[in-house]
Amino acid sequence: MNSSPILIWLRRDLRLADQAAFHAAASTGSPVIPVYVLDDETPKHRRMGGASRWWLHHSLISLDADLRAIGSRLILRRGGCEDVLATLAEETGAREVHALHHYEPWWRNAEKAVGERLLLHLHHGNYLAPPGSVLNGSGNPYRIYTPFWKNLRERMPPSVPLDPPSHLPAPQAWPASDALDAWGLEPAAPDWASGFRAEWLPGEAGANSRLDDFVGEAAQYQAQRNLPSIEGTSRLSPHLHFGEVSPATIWHRVASAGGSVQTFLGEIGWRDYAQNVVLQLPQYGSQNATSAFDALPWRSGPEAEADLKAWQQGRTGYPIVDAGMRQLWATGWMHNRVRMIAASFLIKHLLIDWRRGEEWFWDTLVDADYGSNAVNWQWSAGSGVDANMFVRIMAPLTQSPKFDAAAYIREWVPELANLPTGEVHDPLFRPAGYPRKIIDHAEARARALVAYGVMKERKSAEIK
Repeated sequence: MNSSPILIWLRRDLRLADQAAFHAAASTGSPVIPVYVLDDETPKHRRMGGASRWWLHHSLISLDADLRAIGSRLILRRGGCEDVLATLAEETGAREVHALHHYEPWWRNAEKAVGERLLLHLHHGNYLAPPGSVLNGSGNPYRIYTPFWKNLRERMPPSVPLDPPSHLPAPQAWPASDALDAWGLEPAAPDWASGFRAEWLPGEAGANSRLDDFVGEAAQYQAQRNLPSIEGTSRLSPHLHFGEVSPATIWHRVASAGGSVQTFLGEIGWRDYAQNVVLQLPQYGSQNATSAFDALPWRSGPEAEADLKAWQQGRTGYPIVDAGMRQLWATGWMHNRVRMIAASFLIKHLLIDWRRGEEWFWDTLVDADYGSNAVNWQWSAGSGVDANMFVRIMAPLTQSPKFDAAAYIREWVPELANLPTGEVHDPLFRPAGYPRKIIDHAEARARALVAYGVMKERKSAEIK
């Protein structure tokens, strides 16, 4: 038996079940040292936002407890991944590192750097199929979702999930570990996470509990997913993002539910699609995929900044938008239909660059995923490779009653809680403390269409 320890490098794969790196390392019989590196250097401006850091804190606590139950523990270190792992290898005599593939541009750079200094074994397991492996007839990756999903669907089901290891051999001596509390991942002054604690249970056990709850509802997904007052979505997105449950595990648990479960599976496929897009276009979170949108005259200056702040605070005077933004701040999550409405409102009603919204979601969402966040914002803006048309301007005051959001609004906008259903979506008389509309819908629509026309004229002039 090889007595040299094996390092397991953890990032967004904080689970034991169906975790190929743990499985491969355990099968060698060598001592295993799981390590999480808090690396804010490699991602630079893409370091995790506040909501994600709160989740990470509790997910690491959960994983450490699970590891201790099988004779192991979690080592915490902070710094650049390649330097930290190389130092750990020197301290422990480890010769190999096992990890799951990650596809964000900064993690791909980090994997290359680690691989140049250590023997790095990368495994798949964060997606239904390895990003970049679903190809069209010409051998190229897809940029449009529908043919991508059709091809991916034909390759399903995914492999049967791996069982968690029952034991991990420990090294003769554990290397030093940082204290988790010293990382300051939880908010202190002010403590804005009380709603998070009431809403979420980060960790593998929490993911399994959430999945258990959803299995019985999966057949009704199509009918319920667009109704904010019911919240008929799975709410598995943060658990998936942090790798506390694998997409293969979810697939095998829900695929036989019947009803409209295929719609839900398509949403899991959208997550794969988003990662395939950023694999091809690494700067998708900061650059328009359609270059014509570089010429769109977004609003800027003090008035636009005041409107952005009103949107962030849920003070636009549009109840469905305000409810969503307040839910986001309180819980780190927003209903999927309302995310679309709120994103469209920022882009088209307020004519504020989609990147400002993407930045806000990156900081405030517990499921802030680079691929999904970027692809969804560019879909809303119309600038993406597969996107909604900019001229299709979503009407919040129509969306709200259409999707029966009255109870949702009453919950998150208490100023309107006593209004009857017929008025809560767009109250004619504003209760004390609730603002007037930041802009009239017709005025906002006209302004957006003018800006779109300017963009087309500028692009046409460039071509000439």
